[in-house]
Amino acid sequence: MRILIILPNWLGDALMTTPAIELLAKNYPNAKFTFVGSYVSIEAMKHHPLCEQAIIDETKKSSSRLLATYKLAKKLGRFDMAITFRNQLHSSLLLYFTTTVLTVARSAWHSRFLLSHTPKINTKQHLVKQYVQLAMINVNNFNKDEIPPLKLYIKTEKFDKPTLGINAGATYGSAKRWYPERFAKVAAFYKDKYDIIIFGGPNEVAMAKEIEENLHSLHVNNFTNLAGKTNIQELCANIGGCSLFITNDSGPMHVAAAYQVPTVAIFGPTKYKETSQWKNKKSIIVRHELECSPCMKRECPLKHHECMKGITASEVIEAIKNLAL
Repeated sequence: MRILIILPNWLGDALMTTPAIELLAKNYPNAKFTFVGSYVSIEAMKHHPLCEQAIIDETKKSSSRLLATYKLAKKLGRFDMAITFRNQLHSSLLLYFTTTVLTVARSAWHSRFLLSHTPKINTKQHLVKQYVQLAMINVNNFNKDEIPPLKLYIKTEKFDKPTLGINAGATYGSAKRWYPERFAKVAAFYKDKYDIIIFGGPNEVAMAKEIEENLHSLHVNNFTNLAGKTNIQELCANIGGCSLFITNDSGPMHVAAAYQVPTVAIFGPTKYKETSQWKNKKSIIVRHELECSPCMKRECPLKHHECMKGITASEVIEAIKNLAL
């Protein structure tokens, strides 16, 4: 059974589709997947053993996205089933143009007009559950208690010593980011127990450099700064090899969950009940309950950033102790 899957654009969101994809593989034993998505989502998901094709969606770059979407659909051809995890007009059009009979997307004006199955999804539940509800639309007697953990098929790195990973970035915006000097304080506290790796994307090099400078000032030298130096596969492999991970709400947080890396996740303006680590056996959230949180803004609209500013290094260290590693 050939199944087309349109992935979300963000790395973390793409990883939160993996339980749904594993359930599709389980319920359709002869399934073969074609993935279409952004560069980051495809780089993470193309390693799935049932992946036939993995295609980066570049239709947005075209002078006519409608025409480019039509051409991509005709190149892909018809499938036995097609699902989009995006709630977006052109993804609905892409499924429609493939002439696939069984097409699935969450309910929206465009999907209801173009596609065969458009369930209304309760958005006040974990995103993993939302994606599973879409994927299992045609499966009878599905047990919601059987949703598996996140899954990645990228082989992890093997480090010589226990390793603490630090991820101070968050692509969505500055409001989700805790402070470099506080990450450094936490790392310094554990310098004798762990080697340290600083993670970050190309736009987070300056932030990682600030952590590095703080570590030097705290007389910590057993660290490696990988910010801006890894591709998606290398990022996942290195995070998967960590013994402990300290992170903001971000794509790398979900990578750690996929590898069951013990994690302390620092949440501020985002909805932790919907985007926290899914079924990581050793995961703790550090957050403060405020009237203004979660605001879901990229930058603090009140200019005080108290949801993150109020979280101390001591709180995060205490959370690590509660992981009972």
